[in-house]
Parts: sequence; structure tokens; C-alpha cells
Amino acid sequence: MSIIVDDQGFRPDDWTLPPSALEDARSGHGIDLPSSADPMELAGRLPEIALIRVDFPSFSDGRGFTIARQLRLMGYKGRLRARGHVIADQYAMARRAGFDEIEIPEELAARQPEDQWLFRADWRAHDYQARMRG
Repeated sequence: MSIIVDDQGFRPDDWTLPPSALEDARSGHGIDLPSSADPMELAGRLPEIALIRVDFPSFSDGRGFTIARQLRLMGYKGRLRARGHVIADQYAMARRAGFDEIEIPEELAARQPEDQWLFRADWRAHDYQARMRG
């Protein structure tokens, strides 16, 4: 079972439709996007996709952050979820890149409890530009 992390902390997954592969995406459904995917493959289809779940195969693989940013710049307004090996230290970066939430395995949630994620939940106040202005 997975844990969903957002700015309020840990919560159970409320997504009821199983995300499908990129090729099988149907209107109103979610899709799983591997970190090797080109977001441009979704051009023209973004308004009909309710959830995009971007895979993070390891915490040192930053391609998912780039994918999230590109999707938001392309106009994606739906739910954008990072899934896999994202650690609490990367939460603020994930939110700034455009992710709404992170899906982590229970094992990671046990090693990095909710308070570590909530410490980074005020992600707008702790970026480089905010520190330079204040």
C-alpha cells in the first residue's frame, strides 16, 4: 500500500481508477508516465487526463522534475503525482516543479515520518528567491 504526501501531511490514496499506461490513456482516467517519457507525447490530450503519475525509479533520478515542469508549462491543470523514490528533502523541489502530491511506499514513510515531510510543506517560503527578497 502507498502513502500520499501533500502539504497537509500523510493521507490514504483517494484515486479510485487505476492509472493506465501512456498508450492506453482514456478520457477522465489517469496515466502512468515513466521517467524516460517525452511529455510532448501528451500534447493535445492534456485536458482529458485527470491524473498523471510520474515515476521516480531512484531518488537520484531527477528526470521526473523536468517532466512535471514541462507538463505545467504545456498547460496541464490536472493532478500531478510523483511516485516512487522521492525523499522528504526533495518535497519542496517537487512542489515547485509542479507536483501536487507524492506517492511513497509504506517503508519510506516509516523511515521518513510525516513530521519530516511537514517540515518542508511551507515550500513557497524556503526557495532561493524568497531568501534573497527577505
